[in-house]
Amino acid sequence: MNARPHKSRVSNERWLVSYADFITLLFAFFVVLYAFAKADEKKQVLVSESIQNAFSSLGLFTEASGHLTRGAVSSNGTQQSSTSMNIVMDEEILSPVRVKDDLNQIRRTLEKALPNQIAQHTVSIKMGRDGLIISLREAGFFPSGSATPRPDSIGALRQIAALIGQSPYDMRIEGHTDNVPIHNAEFDSNWELSSARATRIARIFLELHTIAPHRLSAAGYAEFHPVADNNSPEGRAENRRVDLVILPRSAISLGAAPAVGDAGAWAKITDE
Repeated sequence: MNARPHKSRVSNERWLVSYADFITLLFAFFVVLYAFAKADEKKQVLVSESIQNAFSSLGLFTEASGHLTRGAVSSNGTQQSSTSMNIVMDEEILSPVRVKDDLNQIRRTLEKALPNQIAQHTVSIKMGRDGLIISLREAGFFPSGSATPRPDSIGALRQIAALIGQSPYDMRIEGHTDNVPIHNAEFDSNWELSSARATRIARIFLELHTIAPHRLSAAGYAEFHPVADNNSPEGRAENRRVDLVILPRSAISLGAAPAVGDAGAWAKITDE
Protein backbone atom coordinates (compact mmCIF):
# COMPACT_ATOMS: atom_id res chain seq x y z
CA MET A 1 0.00 0.00 0.00
CA ASN A 2 1.36 3.39 -1.00
CA ALA A 3 1.45 6.08 1.71
CA ARG A 4 -0.49 9.21 1.02
CA PRO A 5 1.69 12.22 0.24
CA HIS A 6 2.00 14.67 3.18
CA LYS A 7 0.40 18.04 2.50
CA SER A 8 1.69 21.11 4.34
CA ARG A 9 -0.97 22.82 6.39
CA VAL A 10 -1.24 26.60 6.21
CA SER A 11 -2.09 28.14 9.58
CA ASN A 12 -4.91 30.68 9.65
CA GLU A 13 -3.89 31.99 13.09
CA ARG A 14 -0.70 33.87 12.22
CA TRP A 15 -2.47 37.13 13.04
CA LEU A 16 -2.31 36.17 16.72
CA VAL A 17 1.44 36.81 16.73
CA SER A 18 1.06 40.34 15.41
CA TYR A 19 -1.89 40.95 17.70
CA ALA A 20 0.11 39.83 20.73
CA ASP A 21 2.97 42.16 19.79
CA PHE A 22 0.53 45.04 19.42
CA ILE A 23 -1.08 44.38 22.80
CA THR A 24 2.35 44.22 24.44
CA LEU A 25 3.39 47.58 22.97
CA LEU A 26 0.06 49.15 23.93
CA PHE A 27 0.46 47.91 27.49
CA ALA A 28 3.98 49.40 27.68
CA PHE A 29 2.67 52.71 26.34
CA PHE A 30 0.02 53.00 29.05
CA VAL A 31 2.51 52.02 31.74
CA VAL A 32 4.71 54.94 30.68
CA LEU A 33 1.72 57.31 30.72
CA TYR A 34 0.75 56.11 34.18
CA ALA A 35 4.30 56.71 35.43
CA PHE A 36 4.24 60.29 34.12
CA ALA A 37 0.86 60.88 35.75
CA LYS A 38 2.18 59.77 39.10
CA ALA A 39 5.16 62.11 38.80
CA ASP A 40 2.85 65.04 38.05
CA GLU A 41 0.75 64.25 41.12
CA LYS A 42 3.82 64.65 43.32
CA LYS A 43 4.57 68.03 41.80
CA GLN A 44 0.96 69.09 42.26
CA VAL A 45 1.08 68.19 45.93
CA LEU A 46 4.16 70.38 46.42
CA VAL A 47 2.58 73.31 44.59
CA SER A 48 -0.69 72.82 46.49
CA GLU A 49 1.07 73.03 49.82
CA SER A 50 2.83 76.23 48.73
CA ILE A 51 -0.49 77.75 47.67
CA GLN A 52 -2.19 76.83 50.95
CA ASN A 53 0.64 78.27 53.04
CA ALA A 54 0.66 81.51 51.02
CA PHE A 55 -3.05 82.18 51.38
CA SER A 56 -3.07 81.11 55.03
CA SER A 57 -0.36 83.64 55.83
CA LEU A 58 -2.46 86.35 54.16
CA GLY A 59 -5.60 85.32 56.02
CA LEU A 60 -7.60 85.17 52.79
CA PHE A 61 -9.28 81.86 53.58
CA THR A 62 -10.63 80.36 56.76
CA GLU A 63 -10.86 76.72 57.73
CA ALA A 64 -14.62 76.84 57.21
CA SER A 65 -14.14 77.61 53.54
CA GLY A 66 -12.29 74.35 53.00
CA HIS A 67 -8.87 73.67 51.60
CA LEU A 68 -7.91 75.83 48.69
CA THR A 69 -5.95 73.08 46.98
CA ARG A 70 -8.91 70.74 46.68
CA GLY A 71 -10.42 72.84 43.88
CA ALA A 72 -13.90 72.76 42.45
CA VAL A 73 -15.69 69.98 40.60
CA SER A 74 -16.73 70.70 37.02
CA SER A 75 -19.97 69.64 35.39
CA ASN A 76 -18.38 66.48 33.97
CA GLY A 77 -17.24 65.36 37.40
CA THR A 78 -13.55 66.17 37.02
CA GLN A 79 -11.77 68.21 39.62
CA GLN A 80 -10.68 71.70 38.64
CA SER A 81 -7.75 73.27 40.44
CA SER A 82 -8.07 76.53 42.32
CA THR A 83 -6.20 79.66 41.24
CA SER A 84 -2.87 80.29 42.93
CA MET A 85 -1.22 83.64 43.41
CA ASN A 86 2.28 82.17 43.52
CA ILE A 87 4.55 83.68 40.89
CA VAL A 88 6.97 81.79 38.67
CA MET A 89 10.31 83.57 38.36
CA ASP A 90 12.53 81.35 36.19
CA GLU A 91 12.80 78.17 38.31
CA GLU A 92 11.75 79.82 41.59
CA ILE A 93 8.20 80.09 42.90
CA LEU A 94 7.69 83.33 44.82
CA SER A 95 4.91 83.78 47.34
CA PRO A 96 2.49 86.73 47.11
CA VAL A 97 3.99 88.17 50.29
CA ARG A 98 7.48 88.05 48.79
CA VAL A 99 6.30 89.76 45.59
CA LYS A 100 4.48 92.48 47.53
CA ASP A 101 7.53 93.14 49.72
CA ASP A 102 9.81 93.32 46.68
CA LEU A 103 7.60 95.81 44.85
CA ASN A 104 7.20 97.96 47.95
CA GLN A 105 10.98 98.00 48.36
CA ILE A 106 11.37 99.11 44.73
CA ARG A 107 8.81 101.83 45.36
CA ARG A 108 10.64 103.16 48.43
CA THR A 109 13.98 103.11 46.59
CA LEU A 110 12.55 105.02 43.63
CA GLU A 111 10.95 107.61 45.92
CA LYS A 112 14.36 108.25 47.48
CA ALA A 113 16.07 108.41 44.07
CA LEU A 114 13.54 110.77 42.42
CA PRO A 115 12.42 113.24 45.09
CA ASN A 116 12.54 116.30 42.81
CA GLN A 117 10.49 114.69 40.04
CA ILE A 118 7.90 113.46 42.54
CA ALA A 119 7.69 116.89 44.20
CA GLN A 120 7.18 118.52 40.79
CA HIS A 121 4.48 115.96 39.93
CA THR A 122 6.29 114.80 36.80
CA VAL A 123 6.69 111.32 38.30
CA SER A 124 4.18 109.41 40.43
CA ILE A 125 4.58 105.93 41.88
CA LYS A 126 1.72 103.76 43.07
CA MET A 127 0.67 100.13 43.40
CA GLY A 128 -1.85 99.17 40.72
CA ARG A 129 -3.91 96.21 39.61
CA ASP A 130 -1.07 94.56 37.70
CA GLY A 131 1.91 95.66 39.79
CA LEU A 132 3.92 98.75 40.61
CA ILE A 133 3.17 101.70 38.28
CA ILE A 134 5.72 104.46 37.65
CA SER A 135 3.94 107.25 35.74
CA LEU A 136 6.07 109.64 33.69
CA ARG A 137 4.07 112.78 32.91
CA GLU A 138 4.46 114.37 29.49
CA ALA A 139 5.32 117.72 31.09
CA GLY A 140 8.53 116.32 32.54
CA PHE A 141 9.60 113.90 29.83
CA PHE A 142 8.28 114.85 26.37
CA PRO A 143 7.65 118.01 24.36
CA SER A 144 4.03 118.33 23.30
CA GLY A 145 3.20 116.09 20.34
CA SER A 146 6.67 114.50 20.27
CA ALA A 147 8.04 111.05 21.11
CA THR A 148 11.60 112.27 21.71
CA PRO A 149 12.33 112.55 25.46
CA ARG A 150 13.58 115.85 26.84
CA PRO A 151 17.37 115.83 27.31
CA ASP A 152 17.01 116.70 31.01
CA SER A 153 14.81 113.61 31.57
CA ILE A 154 17.47 111.08 30.56
CA GLY A 155 19.05 111.14 34.03
CA ALA A 156 15.78 110.06 35.67
CA LEU A 157 15.31 107.32 33.08
CA ARG A 158 18.83 106.05 33.81
CA GLN A 159 18.06 105.87 37.54
CA ILE A 160 14.81 104.01 36.95
CA ALA A 161 16.44 101.55 34.54
CA ALA A 162 19.32 100.86 36.94
CA LEU A 163 16.98 100.14 39.86
CA ILE A 164 14.54 97.98 37.90
CA GLY A 165 17.40 96.10 36.28
CA GLN A 166 18.43 94.78 39.69
CA SER A 167 15.02 93.15 40.23
CA PRO A 168 13.74 89.90 38.65
CA TYR A 169 10.47 91.46 37.49
CA ASP A 170 9.24 92.35 34.02
CA MET A 171 8.34 95.81 32.76
CA ARG A 172 5.45 96.76 30.49
CA ILE A 173 5.81 100.27 29.04
CA GLU A 174 2.45 101.88 28.26
CA GLY A 175 1.94 105.06 26.28
CA HIS A 176 -1.17 107.18 27.02
CA THR A 177 -2.58 110.46 25.69
CA ASP A 178 -5.52 112.77 26.34
CA ASN A 179 -8.57 112.82 24.05
CA VAL A 180 -7.49 115.80 21.96
CA PRO A 181 -6.88 114.58 18.38
CA ILE A 182 -3.38 114.99 17.03
CA HIS A 183 -2.26 115.46 13.46
CA ASN A 184 1.23 116.77 12.81
CA ALA A 185 4.13 116.02 10.49
CA GLU A 186 5.18 113.04 12.61
CA PHE A 187 1.93 111.47 13.88
CA ASP A 188 -1.56 111.12 12.43
CA SER A 189 -3.29 109.89 15.59
CA ASN A 190 -2.97 109.46 19.34
CA TRP A 191 -2.46 105.73 18.75
CA GLU A 192 0.77 106.43 16.89
CA LEU A 193 1.97 109.01 19.42
CA SER A 194 1.33 106.77 22.45
CA SER A 195 2.95 103.75 20.80
CA ALA A 196 5.97 105.77 19.68
CA ARG A 197 6.57 107.14 23.17
CA ALA A 198 6.35 103.68 24.73
CA THR A 199 8.73 102.11 22.22
CA ARG A 200 11.16 105.04 22.50
CA ILE A 201 11.43 104.56 26.26
CA ALA A 202 11.91 100.83 25.70
CA ARG A 203 14.69 101.57 23.23
CA ILE A 204 16.45 103.83 25.74
CA PHE A 205 16.32 101.09 28.37
CA LEU A 206 17.73 98.57 25.89
CA GLU A 207 20.56 100.93 24.96
CA LEU A 208 21.44 101.32 28.64
CA HIS A 209 21.89 97.51 28.90
CA THR A 210 20.39 97.41 32.39
CA ILE A 211 17.17 95.49 31.67
CA ALA A 212 17.18 92.25 29.67
CA PRO A 213 15.23 92.55 26.39
CA HIS A 214 12.98 89.58 27.19
CA ARG A 215 11.73 91.42 30.28
CA LEU A 216 10.48 94.44 28.33
CA SER A 217 7.28 95.02 26.36
CA ALA A 218 5.70 98.19 24.97
CA ALA A 219 2.13 99.18 24.09
CA GLY A 220 0.18 102.28 23.07
CA TYR A 221 -3.32 102.90 24.46
CA ALA A 222 -4.00 106.39 23.03
CA GLU A 223 -6.73 108.17 25.08
CA PHE A 224 -8.65 105.04 26.07
CA HIS A 225 -7.16 104.44 29.54
CA PRO A 226 -7.50 107.81 31.28
CA VAL A 227 -6.69 108.32 34.95
CA ALA A 228 -8.39 111.72 35.15
CA ASP A 229 -11.22 113.69 33.56
CA ASN A 230 -10.38 114.96 30.09
CA ASN A 231 -12.77 117.89 30.49
CA SER A 232 -10.18 119.98 32.32
CA PRO A 233 -6.62 121.02 31.40
CA GLU A 234 -5.34 119.48 34.64
CA GLY A 235 -7.02 116.16 33.88
CA ARG A 236 -5.70 116.07 30.33
CA ALA A 237 -2.20 116.77 31.64
CA GLU A 238 -2.43 113.76 33.96
CA ASN A 239 -3.61 111.53 31.11
CA ARG A 240 -0.63 112.44 28.89
CA ARG A 241 1.84 109.99 30.36
CA VAL A 242 3.97 106.89 29.93
CA ASP A 243 3.40 104.23 32.58
CA LEU A 244 6.18 101.82 33.51
CA VAL A 245 4.38 98.82 35.01
CA ILE A 246 6.65 96.57 37.08
CA LEU A 247 4.83 93.28 37.14
CA PRO A 248 5.34 89.70 38.21
CA ARG A 249 5.40 87.11 35.47
CA SER A 250 2.32 84.96 34.86
CA ALA A 251 0.55 83.86 38.04
CA ILE A 252 0.27 80.09 38.10
CA SER A 253 -2.46 77.71 39.15
CA LEU A 254 -2.75 73.95 39.18
CA GLY A 255 -3.30 73.35 35.49
CA ALA A 256 -4.06 76.90 34.26
CA ALA A 257 -2.17 80.15 33.98
CA PRO A 258 -4.41 83.23 34.27
CA ALA A 259 -3.10 86.63 33.30
CA VAL A 260 -1.46 88.74 35.95
CA GLY A 261 -4.05 90.85 37.73
CA ASP A 262 -6.81 88.34 37.01
CA ALA A 263 -10.12 88.75 38.89
CA GLY A 264 -9.19 90.14 42.26
CA ALA A 265 -6.13 87.98 42.86
CA TRP A 266 -3.42 90.63 42.74
CA ALA A 267 -5.91 93.27 43.92
CA LYS A 268 -6.33 91.43 47.24
CA ILE A 269 -2.61 91.79 47.89
CA THR A 270 -2.35 95.44 46.88
CA ASP A 271 -5.35 96.40 49.02
CA GLU A 272 -3.64 95.29 52.20
